[in-house]
Amino acid sequence: MSMKSLPKVELHLHHEAAAPPAFIRGLAQEKNIDISGIFDDAGNYIFRDFEHFLTVYDTACLPLQTPEDFKRLTLAALEETAAHGVIYCETFVSPDFCGGSDLTAWREFLAAMEEASKQAERDFGIVHRTIVTCLRHLGPEKAKPAALCAAETAGDYLVGFGMAGAEMMGRPGDFAYSFDVAREAGLHLTCHAGEWGGPSMVAETLRDLRVGRVGHGIGAIQDPEVVRQLVDQDVVLEVCPVSNVVLKAVPSWEAHPIQKLREAGVKVTVSTDDPPFFHTTMTNEYVQLEKRFGWSLDDFREITGVALEAAFCDDATRQFLISRVEAE
Repeated sequence: MSMKSLPKVELHLHHEAAAPPAFIRGLAQEKNIDISGIFDDAGNYIFRDFEHFLTVYDTACLPLQTPEDFKRLTLAALEETAAHGVIYCETFVSPDFCGGSDLTAWREFLAAMEEASKQAERDFGIVHRTIVTCLRHLGPEKAKPAALCAAETAGDYLVGFGMAGAEMMGRPGDFAYSFDVAREAGLHLTCHAGEWGGPSMVAETLRDLRVGRVGHGIGAIQDPEVVRQLVDQDVVLEVCPVSNVVLKAVPSWEAHPIQKLREAGVKVTVSTDDPPFFHTTMTNEYVQLEKRFGWSLDDFREITGVALEAAFCDDATRQFLISRVEAE
C-alpha cells in the first residue's frame, strides 16, 4: 500500500481554504472579482507572514458569496482530500463567510454544504462533518452569532464548535459565553491555541473554554505542567506540521515538537490546515513525518486510531470508519 492510498483521518481543515486555488480563481472570474494580487505567476497563493496570510485568506473568500458557491467549494475540496486517502474529515466553517452569521442565511449555506458532502461520500468515499468556528480577531461579540448559528443547526452533520483566527487577539476567557452556548447545544468543542501563544494560551484555553481538542497546541511543549494537563485531561492535539513550518510557528522541522509530545503521552493527530496555501496534502504530511522523524506504518496506524477516537462524529459513524480502516 502506498503512502497516498493509506487510509487517513483529518480533523483540522479550514473549509474555505481546502479547495485548489484554481477553483477560487475560476469563481472570481465568473463574478468579475479581481483577486489576482493573492496569486503568483504559477497561480499559487502568496503571502509574507501569518498576518498577511490572514488577509490573503479573507481575500480568497470574497468570491464565495452564495450557497451554491459553497456547494461547489465543498465538492471540490472533498474530491481533492479524498484523492489522498482521507476517508473521514472535519472542516472548520465560519458563518461570517456564509451570510454574515445571519441564522436564516446560514441554514441555506449549511444545507448546500451538506448536500455536497453526501454527494462526495457517494462519489469519492469520503465521510465529512463540519465544525462552526468563530473568528477570534473579530472579537467576542461577533463570536456570539456564530455560536448561535452552531447551536441552532447542531446535528449529525454539524458536530462541533471552535475558534480560529489571530490567536493573540484577546484571551480565551473572553469567548467563554459562546463556547457555553455551543456546549449546552451538545456540540463538541475545539479551539486553536498554542500555535503562537505558547503554553499559557493552551492552559487558559483548557481552563476557560473546557475543550476536548486543541488546534495546533504545539506551544505546550515549552511547559511540562501544561503537557501534563493535556495528558491528564485526555485532550487531543490537531497538529499541522507543514503549516507550522511554512508559517514559521517553529523555526525548522528539527524544532517541531510533534514527536516529543507523543513521547510525553500527549495524543496527537495530523492534518493539513490550509493545504493549497502551504503546498501540502495529507500524503505529503505523512511523507514528511516519515522523512523527518522516521515514522513507520505502525506510527501512522496509531495516529489514525487516535483521530478516529477523537472525531466528533457519532459512534455508528466511528465504528463504520474503524471497519473501513481495518479492511483496508
